[in-house]
Amino acid sequence: MSITVSAKVERSVVEKARKYGINISEVMREALKREVERREREYLLKRLRKAGEILSKIPAEEIAEVIRESRDER
Repeated sequence: MSITVSAKVERSVVEKARKYGINISEVMREALKREVERREREYLLKRLRKAGEILSKIPAEEIAEVIRESRDER
């Protein structure tokens, strides 16, 4: 499902875009999509770093033991 989004752009920019045959709607859709994807990656990296900080406080032996126990339960 799509919604309509609008933006104010300087007239001169729109005129130049038309002059060069630029599909403004497509450029705006792609730019917004790329920015959302960039922000999602940024968010996930922050979460991964935080998880890494937490996991680094747990001894490797303890993590290995939990994994072994999990495998044995199957």
